[in-house]
Amino acid sequence: MASAEVWHLVLGVSALVGIAVAVLGTARVPVCWAPATAVARGALQLALVALVLHQAITDARLVAAALTVMFVVATLTASRRLGGGVRRTVTVAGATGVGVVVALGVVFATGALAATARYVLALGGIVIGNAMTFATLTGRRFTGAVVDRWDEIEGWLALGATPAQATRQIARESVRSALIPNLDQTRTTGLVTLPGAFVGAIFGGVSPLEAGRFQIVVLAAVLAAGSVTGVLLLRWSPPTTQRPSPPPG
Repeated sequence: MASAEVWHLVLGVSALVGIAVAVLGTARVPVCWAPATAVARGALQLALVALVLHQAITDARLVAAALTVMFVVATLTASRRLGGGVRRTVTVAGATGVGVVVALGVVFATGALAATARYVLALGGIVIGNAMTFATLTGRRFTGAVVDRWDEIEGWLALGATPAQATRQIARESVRSALIPNLDQTRTTGLVTLPGAFVGAIFGGVSPLEAGRFQIVVLAAVLAAGSVTGVLLLRWSPPTTQRPSPPPG
């Protein structure tokens, strides 16, 4: 990348981050500096990852190592957002791991995409990242709803319902709520938005038809992984026998 391009990149990104921080700060939204720190951290991580993946993209062992690191970081991130702790981390890892393995297994077993290092790395990274988001959204929405509706849950428990029975409807609504952003994106793909994987593939020289094939596989895999992750996360979480603390910020 030429020095002029680097300068324009820094200028554009800085302006966008400045707008976000200024708007949030003016509205007195908590952690108004979060966009700046998130973008700075993301830029640094992407630069490091780009250097590593330049070599890893053709080596199956390095691809496996890269996906392992992604999965560990995703698990720890989601677990921290849900309150942390060993048991929570193990639950998140198990639910997310099953979701990711099921989605990737179906894609490559059916031949929807060739099981090359390039596709495994690209699809694996996308699915792991989205599974992390599904786990975080599902867990936080479930905990928040339980806190808000504790009197109702306590009433069911007093009538003899098990914790799973008392929170079953809340669990279903939490999974559905976590799915909404990706469902909307999938329904409006090509009409409202052009997903990053699709645009990136075209910019990389792939034909629009091939890029579309890759994108629809990505969308389906993300929904499959998210559905499995969300349902298993709540199934495997400890029973809710007392009012939990609100989810951490």
